[in-house]
Amino acid sequence: METPVSLEDEYRADPEVTQWQGRFIAAKTRGRWEYVSRARGIKAAVILAITPEDEVVLVEQFRIPLGKPCVELPAGLIGDDDGGEGELAATAAIRELEEETGYRAGRMEDLGEYYSSPGMVSESFTLFRAYDLERVGAGGGVEGEGITVLHVPRAELPQFLDAKREAGYGIDVRLLLLLSPFWFKE
Repeated sequence: METPVSLEDEYRADPEVTQWQGRFIAAKTRGRWEYVSRARGIKAAVILAITPEDEVVLVEQFRIPLGKPCVELPAGLIGDDDGGEGELAATAAIRELEEETGYRAGRMEDLGEYYSSPGMVSESFTLFRAYDLERVGAGGGVEGEGITVLHVPRAELPQFLDAKREAGYGIDVRLLLLLSPFWFKE
């Protein structure tokens, strides 16, 4: 009986082939595997921001792939501002938080790099915790994004998300971290 080839061996044996690439994403194959990646190796920054009033700052935005609005943590691409290759992840996080929510962070804590759907997408994101928030604008994103800024008391977040889900909204998987007892500790 033949020993099956491991996924790691299969990965090493088969070259990555880009089947299609647009401005932001690329569809790729490697042997029998199909997946999607960000074009140009761009990564994302995701920001967890909690106001001094213990409100989670979220964004609501219509998402074309879902065909419905989605409740999410503020986020954005690193190095995508005016083609800014080499942009630091923390710099992008500060920029995106202000652009999307109108809050400026005095300090960003890097909580590490994560993958949200590693069986299908190679994209990673760096999660940041924003501190010392100062409201400097209305937020809403850049023209055409249609972002609505939400302030949800942290203690009411599970009920808020249940109501949004019941109303037909998508809920970003990263909001699971806020439902963890770790974030609800006093």
